[in-house]
Amino acid sequence: MTRALSKPVMSDSTDSNLLSRLTELNQIGIALSREKDTTRLLEAILVAAKKITNADGGTLYRMYNGKELRFEIMLTDSLGIAMGGTTGRPIPYPPVSLYKDDGAPNESMVVAYSVLHDETVNIPDAYTEQGYDFSGTKSFDRKTGYRSQSFLTVPMKDHEGEIIGVLQLINAKQRDTIVPFSTADRNLAESLASQAAVALTNRLLIIQLEKLFESFINLINAAIDDKSPYTGGHCQRVPMLTMMLAEAADRTGSGPLADFKMSDKDRYELKIAGMLHDCGKVTTPVHVVDKATKLQTIYDRIGLIDTRLEVLKRDAEVRMLRDKLDALERGDKSIWAELDARLLAEIKQLDADREFLRFCNIGSERMAPEDQQRVADIGRGYKWRDVEGDQNAPFLTDDEIKNLAIRSGTLTDEERRIINHHIEVTILMLESLPWPRHLKNVPEYAGGHHERMDGKGYPRGLTREQMSVQARVMGIADIFEALTAKDRPYKKGKTLTEALTILGKFKLNGHIDPDLFDIFMREHVYRRYAEQFLDPEQIDEVDLSVIPGVPEDLLAHG
Repeated sequence: MTRALSKPVMSDSTDSNLLSRLTELNQIGIALSREKDTTRLLEAILVAAKKITNADGGTLYRMYNGKELRFEIMLTDSLGIAMGGTTGRPIPYPPVSLYKDDGAPNESMVVAYSVLHDETVNIPDAYTEQGYDFSGTKSFDRKTGYRSQSFLTVPMKDHEGEIIGVLQLINAKQRDTIVPFSTADRNLAESLASQAAVALTNRLLIIQLEKLFESFINLINAAIDDKSPYTGGHCQRVPMLTMMLAEAADRTGSGPLADFKMSDKDRYELKIAGMLHDCGKVTTPVHVVDKATKLQTIYDRIGLIDTRLEVLKRDAEVRMLRDKLDALERGDKSIWAELDARLLAEIKQLDADREFLRFCNIGSERMAPEDQQRVADIGRGYKWRDVEGDQNAPFLTDDEIKNLAIRSGTLTDEERRIINHHIEVTILMLESLPWPRHLKNVPEYAGGHHERMDGKGYPRGLTREQMSVQARVMGIADIFEALTAKDRPYKKGKTLTEALTILGKFKLNGHIDPDLFDIFMREHVYRRYAEQFLDPEQIDEVDLSVIPGVPEDLLAHG
């Protein structure tokens, strides 16, 4: 079997263009090292190889599982063929197997042979070459009128010597004539293949590291989710809304944020910050995170209060029966009706107080001062026999009164400080990491989402001027997600109108960035988010005229 391998097929004449081609090869290597997109990188490799060897066509194959070569990109200039790569047009050819069904090496296919023997294969004319199967090539030529003549097949090896792909170039051109590939072509193609393989390997390694890093972030969020399913969804949705608003700001061509633009690096940095914005919650006690009612710790203590009320009702009934017995012994049953009425009134009051305490336990946006006082009166007004046998024990403990009288929500001041501490932990965790240059702002972006524009936020009391646009974006995303979240144990998800009303008030009182709020409204970011994440009953028809802080021009246009 005759093989045309890496030996020269033409005399080694002096190539007057060799110096310029070497210079071009160096420039190509620099360009390849800068390309970040894998698809564009693969395409650039093939285009560069065609250009530097003056080939009419070419194919780039990628190695998969060490068993087959898959078509990635095909280009033939004279036929106007461009498939794979950035074209979006699929290549309709099956992979080339390195081994036959019986396990024998598939040496009849040029690209397979090149890989199996780790050799460049230089074929002057496929129609006269012996030992290779060019039936597919000849069939293609018959259909298209093309003549696939000279072939240069070069394996691409990474820095460890592993073959990761193959470059195959077709029909070297000299003026308008198809000629064999020269030794200079082969050397240049091999040098380019080596540079390209390193560039591709580096790009794939970076992608693998990014995937590993993102998987580690997801692992942290999964740990938080395992502690509390109510916060797991939050860690997923906030990054999504953050990117929606940031992209809307990037598209803005006028106004105060007209100069805000993001590169791909900026987008990735903000995405990572969004994913990590609550990583400190991994240290937050679950009984605080999941506190669905005011009396809940490990369990909801409202059941204990129900039991005590039942005890008070039984005590009242026992007192009534004793009083009846005393009256009977005195031979006076006239007061029985009065005793029955008194018991009925006591039980009615106890039932009313039970319903009131149950209502207080749920938590609300705002608890009235008179309701707080009523909790205290109930707690100290009733007396009962506690587990220690004390008949004059207060009905409610000081801790129960404090919890039931919480003015807003379900958390005491101490518990709220515990919750708020998560952002300090987040900042400490993120600032302790050796961030690469393109991710150096992650701690600032993630750590600023509880700050306020007027400097009244936490943990550092930053003002708007001290915060990046990205951190301000994340602040709005965090608030809006929390308002509309339907998976919290202590509240229902608000409708769009309810959430936007609160957000508009936050704009006016210096809580959130006013310019970003305007973009949030103008670009209908809230609507796009709602369509993906809210229940249908939450997506009401928003009347902009009732939303505080809506830009005047937006109202004018309806």
